[in-house]
Amino acid sequence: MIDALAAEWWKLRSVRSTFAVFGTVAVFVILCVVWSLYAAHYWDGLSQARRATFESAPPEQPLAIALPVCAVLLGALPMTSEYASGMIRTSLAAIPRRPVLFCAKAAVPGAAMLVAALVGLTAGVVAGEAAANGRPMRGFDASFLDHVPYLLAMAVTTAAITLMTAGLAVVLRSTAGTITTGMAVLFVVPPVANLLPGPWGERVWAVLPESLAGQMASPPGASPTRDDLSPAVSALLLAAYVLVALGVGVRVFGRRDA
Repeated sequence: MIDALAAEWWKLRSVRSTFAVFGTVAVFVILCVVWSLYAAHYWDGLSQARRATFESAPPEQPLAIALPVCAVLLGALPMTSEYASGMIRTSLAAIPRRPVLFCAKAAVPGAAMLVAALVGLTAGVVAGEAAANGRPMRGFDASFLDHVPYLLAMAVTTAAITLMTAGLAVVLRSTAGTITTGMAVLFVVPPVANLLPGPWGERVWAVLPESLAGQMASPPGASPTRDDLSPAVSALLLAAYVLVALGVGVRVFGRRDA
């Protein structure tokens, strides 16, 4: 297993798409910094009465929006690109144990996205604290320790989306199909769920993968709603999504011809 992980890590860091994904994360960290500086500058220009009602999105928000997209891309490309190029046969010749190979192909991008998300979100929050510089700005007034549970939940959810996409990639074997399906689950299904009559719309939204991070650990200052799942149930549901996706992926990868 160690050799398989090492080989997949070497392949992951040798392709340009990986650097494009991590470069996107870096760009959105910079956007977090720009957003924090803009919010501080805007707050300075407000009257005392306006400052009392001022409320901003948290400093890590730009990156939190981009991370699920990056997770889908990094979860899909390592698997589908090998099917497209035929390199999957070479990988199977080197590591004929298919479950081991599949787990390595899923685990390496998942771990990479976990680290990238943790580093990026931490940098965004630290930049927000530095930009606020003691200003009592709502959205920026929580301490770094108050953000830690939510940052961890976001990073774990990002890694989980990467793993789920890897399982989907084995089933579809198509880069375009996998990315399109992943993006639809993240950005099409939630608005459609909101069209359902209450309370079903809120209940469907609560069980979608991307919404689980905020239910495992609420962002600082956020209040849970009646339809929110408990942190334990949210974590178990996220784990179930991952286990089902990886289980299907292992089975399909083991039974289909390369």
